[in-house]
Amino acid sequence: MTLTINTNVASIIAQRNLSSATNSLNTSLERLSTGYKINHAADNAAGLSISDQWVTKIGSLDVASDNAATGSDLLATAEESYNLLSSHLQRIRDLTEQAANGTYASASLRAIQAEIYGRLQEIDRIAANAEFNGIKLMLFNDSDSTKNKGIGMKDAGLNLQVGLYNDNDSVINLSIDLFKSAKISGLFSGGSVIIYGRDKKGDTTTTTKSLDEVLQAAGGSVAALNTQDGLRAFSAACSALKYTPAGANEGEGKYTLLADEQNNYGASAMIGFIDNAIAEISRRATRIGATQSRITSAIDAIDIQSQNLTSSLSTLRDTDVASESSKYVQSQILQQASATLLATANQTPSIALNLI
Repeated sequence: MTLTINTNVASIIAQRNLSSATNSLNTSLERLSTGYKINHAADNAAGLSISDQWVTKIGSLDVASDNAATGSDLLATAEESYNLLSSHLQRIRDLTEQAANGTYASASLRAIQAEIYGRLQEIDRIAANAEFNGIKLMLFNDSDSTKNKGIGMKDAGLNLQVGLYNDNDSVINLSIDLFKSAKISGLFSGGSVIIYGRDKKGDTTTTTKSLDEVLQAAGGSVAALNTQDGLRAFSAACSALKYTPAGANEGEGKYTLLADEQNNYGASAMIGFIDNAIAEISRRATRIGATQSRITSAIDAIDIQSQNLTSSLSTLRDTDVASESSKYVQSQILQQASATLLATANQTPSIALNLI
């Protein structure tokens, strides 16, 4: 090899290897300190693009899981409210069956009516106040149009965004049937029952009467169930009484024995209608439970998807500490060796002095 002074090839080679070792050492230091093996687009351009997309999807899946959980909480709130309504209706049924016994005088029936009326008012109050985050849960299609639709409530119900995209597969619809009015005017909107009786000969008779006919006999109507006088007439029908509204500013009306009226259907007629309302609440609660099961399944699916995507992201982006530590030590040794050899190579041209 030619011995020169102006050009030191050995030093250039040592400098290049020292720079390479230093760059490799710095890269390993960055990867070990950040925990990521992709810190810049230059590290892995395609990998950086893919990892950014996966990070976005994982964040969206977390939000979707929260959305589903919030929807489940909303349904749980509605279910608990329906449980309260069911307990009040069961007590009203017990009192109605008691009033149908025929062994109670007007004072006792009036006491029964007072409790039934109070529970009817409480049912309306619970239904009017059942809400979740401003969404009324039991007033859809109620006469109070300012309350029957809450935030996000549409004619088709509520949509839970439980997926990544804007298609139907990413949405769970909570049917509007889950949020129909649960006030007395909503639960007792019609229907008919068979009324059993006996004629003068003692033979069994059956007649079919609508709720409106039974309420009219007690001084009310289905259309009036959204008023206090309507609730009083309803409670009177359950108590074998007839309600006569008072005039303006005269306070509560008066109650008389329904048995004194020609069209006497008795409290027993109301038992069937109450049973229908209890069954309606049970159907709504069943639909709520089925929807909650579906939401739970959606949350499980989201968690599985998020877990697998996170695992793939870790493989693509996270630093393998064991492997990178080995590279770090290797680069450190090469840096030290290159520095030592560079110092030696820099002294090589001085040999020429021995020849002059």
